[in-house]
Amino acid sequence: MKITRAARTAPTTRRTLLRASAATAAAGVLAAGSSPVGAAPRPPAAPLARPTTPAAALKELAAGNRRWRTLRQRHPHEAVAVRNSLVSGQAPFALILGCIDSRVPPELVFDQGLGDLMTVRSAGEVLDEAVLGSIAYGVLELGIPLVVVLGHQLCGAVAAAVHAEETGEHLPAHIQYVADQIRPAIDHAHHGAARVDATVSAQVRLVRDRLAREADLAAQVAAGKLAVVGARYELNTQLVHRID
Repeated sequence: MKITRAARTAPTTRRTLLRASAATAAAGVLAAGSSPVGAAPRPPAAPLARPTTPAAALKELAAGNRRWRTLRQRHPHEAVAVRNSLVSGQAPFALILGCIDSRVPPELVFDQGLGDLMTVRSAGEVLDEAVLGSIAYGVLELGIPLVVVLGHQLCGAVAAAVHAEETGEHLPAHIQYVADQIRPAIDHAHHGAARVDATVSAQVRLVRDRLAREADLAAQVAAGKLAVVGARYELNTQLVHRID
């Protein structure tokens, strides 16, 4: 039987394809983070310079929000060197207690990156033992100098709480718990949409004041090591502003 040229070259072609596949697989493994045998270890990354005082932390958050709302985001601290440096520990400069709303991710609205912020999120910024314990951990164990209670425009949790009080409707499952925690903040001086909006700010104040009264946090505040502030995020302008 006569062997055609295509048949004679087939083994070579298969070997070539196998070598190419092996090379591609190896490249994929390296891209995933493996290092070739004998490669020099990466030098440690320089520590990130982060704010260490309440005033400096507030200034950095304000600058980050300004970048966000003017579409000049930097998306900082995402490089490989930063990721490697964070393996050994973290030193966030602010803790944000925010709502679970998908439109208000703290790292984006403040234009911060890996290791910059510790975030705790619950519907309507409602406090419970898990939330309080998380905040205490950030302040007492990590030395975070700033806690921001961040409410936002058109908060669904606040709207649900207002609706439940006005109608007497019992909300399903654990949502009623959230509404019950927000109820003391409901602003009865307003009506309709204005009541919901006023209650958003009132809820921020209520939670901020309760946190400031927590014994361990109050001691840090008295020593000048911690500030607990309230703020709102406006969905229509992307501005974060303080609430007195």
